[in-house]
Amino acid sequence: MARVVARHLVVVDACTRDGRGGSPTAVVIDDATRTDDERRAVAATVGTSHTAFVDSSSAAPPRVRFFTAEGELRNCGHGTIAAQAVLLHRSGRTQHHGHQRTGNRTLAVTATRRHDTIEVWFEQGVIALRDHAEPARGAIIAALGLAPGDIVADNLRVASPGTPRLLVRVQDRRTLSAMRPDFARLAAECRRLGYLGCFAYVLSPSAGPATARMFAPAIGVDEDIVNANSAGCLAAHLLDTSHTSQIEVHQGDALGRPSSVFATARHTPDGIVARIGGLVHHPEAGTGVTPAQ
Repeated sequence: MARVVARHLVVVDACTRDGRGGSPTAVVIDDATRTDDERRAVAATVGTSHTAFVDSSSAAPPRVRFFTAEGELRNCGHGTIAAQAVLLHRSGRTQHHGHQRTGNRTLAVTATRRHDTIEVWFEQGVIALRDHAEPARGAIIAALGLAPGDIVADNLRVASPGTPRLLVRVQDRRTLSAMRPDFARLAAECRRLGYLGCFAYVLSPSAGPATARMFAPAIGVDEDIVNANSAGCLAAHLLDTSHTSQIEVHQGDALGRPSSVFATARHTPDGIVARIGGLVHHPEAGTGVTPAQ
């Protein structure tokens, strides 16, 4: 669902699954006169973890900035999906192919109205991959509330579409559901290592959707309902290690907000790039549909 908080502020559910859940994300059509302190305060005021600010005064393509209560993010996947859905809805059109400027990057975006949802895809860009080589790797695993035997051997990978995060493959869904991180300790470890957070996941043995949880207390989000950029990072990792080129990732179940992200990855001369998709309810939304890839 969506709720209009003020004329230039709407909260939408990004990356819904089967017409439910998703991450409540504030989208502000911003005239660029707000201070960054005011931008940080919006999420706390409306009760969302993230806010996307679309600079309506800028020339095309629009500039979009993302904030949590802790400060500005370099990028935000589900925030991009939410912002582009709101822009399409405001335009009254049925489809939009264009670009979005965030920081020093320009992303290709596509938004399409499908019955009572809006489907958004964006190009994530090159994803840098490397092994987690920290000698004291046990510290971050313990901060996640895991024991060494809870993770799949040799499956700690650092992935960065601009900001590094740790991909942690755990043994099974029971282990994933039972995770209870020490958030203060995890925040300290992530800041020490320069990580946005940790994306813990389980792969389906039957090629079905992966299941994941994202912990990012270092940026003020103990557990993210959905982290679309990390789903793209997982797609890049799987292409690099198992030649799997597309994946669906289920998130948010532990928080009672079932969410889904679709990601595809491909090799390019510059490295592995990913494309990310999700569904958003616009203000007249009802049930969801399955995105076309």
